[in-house]
Amino acid sequence: MNFSHLLDAFFRRARSFSGIDPARDWLFLLISSTLVLSGIIVWNAWAFDTVASGGTIGSSATSTAPIFDQASLETIHVIFAERAAEEEKYMSGVYQYADPSQ
Repeated sequence: MNFSHLLDAFFRRARSFSGIDPARDWLFLLISSTLVLSGIIVWNAWAFDTVASGGTIGSSATSTAPIFDQASLETIHVIFAERAAEEEKYMSGVYQYADPSQ
């Protein structure tokens, strides 16, 4: 059975829209799902190849906003410096506390 004979049979069945034809419906369902699955596979292969080779999908950003500014970074440094100073006070014995377990 050749491919053109299958296509002719499919189109003949598809033209007769009178009544329920399970063979026509299943054939249409299988062909359409195969086409959709093939499209999805091709799209994912193209997208993977594009990203793996360093490209971008869609329009690339022309300029990027800074991730952080220097003022907020300095604030973080000050906070950690204050915490280190407090830790040093606990370690050196500046802060005295009574241990209730003794």
